[in-house]
Amino acid sequence: MRPAILFPLFAETRTLSGVGPKVEKLIARAAGTRLIDLVFDLPVGLIDRSYRPKLKDAQEGRIATIEVTVQSHLPSRDPRRPYKVRCADDTAFLELVFFRAKGDYLTRALPVGAKRIVSGRVERYAGGLQMVHPDYVELPEDHAEMPAHEPVYALTDGLSNKMIGKAVRGALEAVPDAPEWLDKHLLRARGWPSFHDAIMAAHAPENETDLSPQSPARMRLAYDELLANQLALVLIRAHMRGQTGRVLKSAGKLKAKALAALPFALTRSQQQAIGEIEADMASPSRMLRLLQGDVGSGKTVVAMAALLNAVECGAQGALMAPTEILARQHMMALEPLAKAAGVRLAILTGREKGQPREQTLKALENGVIDILVGTHALFSEDVAFRDLALAVVDEQHRFGVHHRMKLQGKGDRPVDVLVMTATPIPRTLALTAYGDMEVSRLTERPAGRKPVDTRVLSAKRTDEVVQHLRRAIAKGARAYWVCPLVEESEKSDLAAAENRAAMLRQALGIPVGLVHGRMKGPERDDAMAKFKSGETKVLVATTVIEVGVDVPEATIMVVEHAERFGLAQLHQLRGRVGRSSAKSTCLLIYQPPLGDTAKARLKTLRETDDGFVIAEEDLRLRGPGEVLGVRQSGMEEFHLADLSAHADLLAAARDDAKLIVSTDSELKSARGEALRVLLYLFERDEAVRLLRAG
Repeated sequence: MRPAILFPLFAETRTLSGVGPKVEKLIARAAGTRLIDLVFDLPVGLIDRSYRPKLKDAQEGRIATIEVTVQSHLPSRDPRRPYKVRCADDTAFLELVFFRAKGDYLTRALPVGAKRIVSGRVERYAGGLQMVHPDYVELPEDHAEMPAHEPVYALTDGLSNKMIGKAVRGALEAVPDAPEWLDKHLLRARGWPSFHDAIMAAHAPENETDLSPQSPARMRLAYDELLANQLALVLIRAHMRGQTGRVLKSAGKLKAKALAALPFALTRSQQQAIGEIEADMASPSRMLRLLQGDVGSGKTVVAMAALLNAVECGAQGALMAPTEILARQHMMALEPLAKAAGVRLAILTGREKGQPREQTLKALENGVIDILVGTHALFSEDVAFRDLALAVVDEQHRFGVHHRMKLQGKGDRPVDVLVMTATPIPRTLALTAYGDMEVSRLTERPAGRKPVDTRVLSAKRTDEVVQHLRRAIAKGARAYWVCPLVEESEKSDLAAAENRAAMLRQALGIPVGLVHGRMKGPERDDAMAKFKSGETKVLVATTVIEVGVDVPEATIMVVEHAERFGLAQLHQLRGRVGRSSAKSTCLLIYQPPLGDTAKARLKTLRETDDGFVIAEEDLRLRGPGEVLGVRQSGMEEFHLADLSAHADLLAAARDDAKLIVSTDSELKSARGEALRVLLYLFERDEAVRLLRAG
């Protein structure tokens, strides 16, 4: 149960004064649906209203807060012209300017002869001073309510800073004086305030320094969040290690048969990874291992070796992928190996329905199926294994820790877990998402594969790209053309995949395939199959082809609006070509002018194909929230910590978490009890449940 001290923070925003259904929806889009979301939504800027000059001294272009007397109203007969209100102090005149204003509202808010305090940007116009749409018009006695320093929040269409500011102030009243969960020596050494004071200070910046990730308040809050993350991971890992696994040690006969069917020899790092995984599976503790390998480094073969080890020991294995395309891709890659080894393989996705699904489930429960490949469908209540011993999770960043734990629960006995990712993850991010795992890395490119020739071109040269495509296709080449969106939207100038496919059909005079996320599964598979067989030579796609699509004959990758993609995403897309011994090209088309970040991104891609170098640079350029190209990923997204600015705090939080668990593994001490509050505050309830479950 969440501690009672935190109950108010998890109330809905609609419980706040002034937040009706409309405002609630807007706040949900910008920050979230609960008070805690508002509390953790820190300001992104600051408006200084402390400049309070007389009108004659007011500097043009500055935000000023001035007491004036209303002299007269100057409405306009033409509704397109502004409504003006003439005001003055004892030194000069000021015109307040309102567009599309309601006169009756303004006469009530600014009655002639009344004193008012106005705050906004002062401008010079036609020799006089004016303020267009003042931010505040207040009675002098209400002046205390106007902040001298106003925090600025990230907004959404229809939500004003005033609206969200008021809601945040309401939410801050729910922040408790929680028990101190940080080590007192650390607090003293760092000069950090308490959690309560840090939150209040972070929402009341008085200068740019207060907005810096290095300010004491923000450092304290970042450390709290990182400590909650690391403590949860260390507790999960301790729990996993403490659970006796099962010893899965085979003679390796099935693996030998499967590997003999491969048309190539394993790389040194593949052999090493298989050795590490087999050693984990043979030990009495449960395996929890991350297999990191760049695009095309041969992770699937390593996973199959592990799955065959489980099968040879008389158990079953499962391989879970985030998309249907990827699940079917794995199925195709594993089928020849399964056939060579004589094991039974099946697939289960959302598409399998009715009798075929029933038959698969029955065969799985009876142990007729040795290895099941699938998507989220593997989580379904009705999926039961006879004896699941190994779960392989592919592209783990699309799944959260809770998905991992759910799949492990499918076995009667503890299940070994192997997680794979082709998205190279910077060391700091790996710590936050996979701190509970051992890591194996595949660092070599399979024999015979050549580096991809990467070029960067302006959109003005698109016609040249089409001509290049025409010549290459005439010689038997196949090409991907990637667009960022599916259809034109009013607010977007992105080239749509549908329009691009139509244009290429006309320009090249050949059938052109199209694949995007809104297509139905069979339709998408059909388009992929036609491209794989060579029936279509060009495939226009959105980023659904980012992971796992394997067509070795494709040697050209064109990415349109390359400046809109993240580095890791571009690297993934480039990895769809260069999957054979033929020379491959990646053409990155950008829309000028290029910003500094986009320029640095494309330069990095041109200069290196090392996924780990690219991942570190991606983190540096974009910050962690976007580093995997998908904000909605299962990858940890922090509210208060910025991993590019707080990397040193992460290492300290890691050490602190290890020390806490080694000295107080059940969190029973006074500090331990406070740390339980911290875990609930940052919604690491799973870790607390593990404590309770022993």
